[in-house]
Order: sequence, then structure tokens, then C-alpha cells
Amino acid sequence: MPIRVLVADDQTIIRTGLRIILNAQPGIEVVGEAADGREAVRLARELRPDVCLFDIRMPVLDGLEATRSVAGPGVADPLAVVVITTFDLDEYVYGALRAGARGFLLKDTGPDLLAQAVRSASDGEALIAPSVTVRLLQAFADLPAGRPVAQPVSPVTVREEQVLLAVARGLTNTEIADALHISLSTVKTHLASLMAKLGARNRVEIAMWAYETRRILPGT
Repeated sequence: MPIRVLVADDQTIIRTGLRIILNAQPGIEVVGEAADGREAVRLARELRPDVCLFDIRMPVLDGLEATRSVAGPGVADPLAVVVITTFDLDEYVYGALRAGARGFLLKDTGPDLLAQAVRSASDGEALIAPSVTVRLLQAFADLPAGRPVAQPVSPVTVREEQVLLAVARGLTNTEIADALHISLSTVKTHLASLMAKLGARNRVEIAMWAYETRRILPGT
């Protein structure tokens, strides 16, 4: 069965381009399009796509609220959301990740990375475009959070620290496995352990925690 995708963007040309790119990928099918956030939420609930691809800035209801509505902490059966944006240190992108998005990409992302992000989200993983990871997380790690940084419920192991740093640098599970010379299943086990220890819902929040605790510093 193909991965069913809902695309939401207020610009017709962007929606059309995303639909053409995604429909050309093996195993991916665009099943719906929305021009504003409210319509995106309605279609998401009606169609139950495998992945929602939301622009961060949309009329009526922005991408942040749309993401929270279908993927937020209070949603009983959350959908997978990937945010796609022009990104210019946009604080709403950070908010979207906090609201439950599994990752985000720039609008100039190539077809391969776009397809990879959709497949990762469908598989329960998250992908942040490597070119964006440092810009976003470092920028917001320097902002006052208004709350203390969460501490792990039990110590993070040396190997978990290695996986943590790799996630924060934007590596996928396969890339982490190759870099650390471990199996893919072992990577997933470490990620599950990290999420439990940090109270994180997904690998995006693991990456945020790495920056909030200064495990990743500018230029590294």
C-alpha cells in the first residue's frame, strides 16, 4: 500500500509542485490538498493520511495550530506531521515541533530528501533537514525557555549520548547505525530508551534537548 499524504499550503504553485514530486516517488501518493490550516485539519481527520505535509504559515489557521490539532499531546490518535517552510529563523517552526511535528524541511529541499522525510514520518521516525538542524535548534537553544530544562529520570549511557548527538546533527537511523557501527534495531532501542528517560515524544524532542542542555554548541 502506498504512503498516503495530505499536502497543505496556501500557494497553489507550491501544492502543485509537491504533489507532482511526491506522486512521482515509488510508494507515495498524495490523497488530498488544502489551501488553509482549517481545511487541512478537516481533511486530515476525514482522510486519516499516513503523513500530513503542512506549511508553517497558512491563512485561517496556521501550521502551528493545525499541527497541534492533529498531532498534539492531547490528541488520542495523532497523525504524522512534517512541516515544510521557507525557514528564516521562524519561531513558529520550533513551536510546530513542540506541538508534535515529526520533522521539517525547507521548501527548496530536493525530491529525495522530501520522499525520505515522508517515509521516515510514516515509519514513526522523524527527519530534520541536516542543513536546518543547526540553524533552528542552536538559535532557539539561546532563547530563554521560561522553564527549567528537563532532567533524565535515569543516567544517559555513553552509547545513548552518541546516539543523542547524532540525532541532534540530523542523522537518520540508518546513518547513525553506519556511523556507530551498530545495527538499525540497536539504534531504535537506544532511541526508545532516550525518549523514556527524557520524557520525549519523538526524536525531534530528543534533538531539542541536546541543544537545550548545550550538548551541541555553535560550530560543532
